[in-house]
Amino acid sequence: MSQQKDLVHLRLILVSGKTQDFTFSPNDSATDIAKHVFDNWPAGWEEEQVSSPSILRLIFQGRFLHGNVTLGALKLPPGRTTVMHLVARETLPEPNSHGQRNREKTTESNCCLLL
Repeated sequence: MSQQKDLVHLRLILVSGKTQDFTFSPNDSATDIAKHVFDNWPAGWEEEQVSSPSILRLIFQGRFLHGNVTLGALKLPPGRTTVMHLVARETLPEPNSHGQRNREKTTESNCCLLL
């Protein structure tokens, strides 16, 4: 019985707005979840089918979950269904997107040489 109450209930939402409920262990990582969803792709999600589980990303509270993050680490409320978004994306954004813009600017040079 105790294992049943320890399970984490997720409602995954696609960009299209379609949803599906899944149940996972607190020890499952974002990578485990992506693989499970890919291997058990819900009927009705055919139009959103992806070619590989490696491009499926979870978003929780506005943040992408990196592959090794477990559900237990998120301290989700027991006995409730937690909503996450599921998106197809090749790479995760850098933690600080402003840093990317600043790095790009440093490659420019606005100096001139006077002879």
